[in-house]
Amino acid sequence: MKHTPPRISEAEWEVMRVAWTKGTVTAQEVVSELTHRAWSPRTVKTLLSRLKSKGALTHEARGKAYVYRPAVRMQDCVRQESQSFLERVFGGATAPLLVHFVKNSRLTPDEIDDLKRILAEKKS
Repeated sequence: MKHTPPRISEAEWEVMRVAWTKGTVTAQEVVSELTHRAWSPRTVKTLLSRLKSKGALTHEARGKAYVYRPAVRMQDCVRQESQSFLERVFGGATAPLLVHFVKNSRLTPDEIDDLKRILAEKKS
């Protein structure tokens, strides 16, 4: 897997989620998984091609179909996207981001306990 993930669009994220979940995927499987998007097979093939060009997917021919496999890890893409969001929206400052999400999210008591534990570990 690559170490520096490429920047991917919102639509490409949806395709990558299918690939990350299944491990290997054909264009038709992506179309079937994303029926709520009502994308044509041509649209899905375009997205797969873009992701392949960016290095997010690899592919191999199996008969008449291509089988695609993730070339980047989901957690690496999440980390990069999170950092980009943090820079764009909060100027790179982590504390205001955390405060915003804590104040504006519905958290269960268990989630609050987890956050307290993580912050206590971070403080040590």
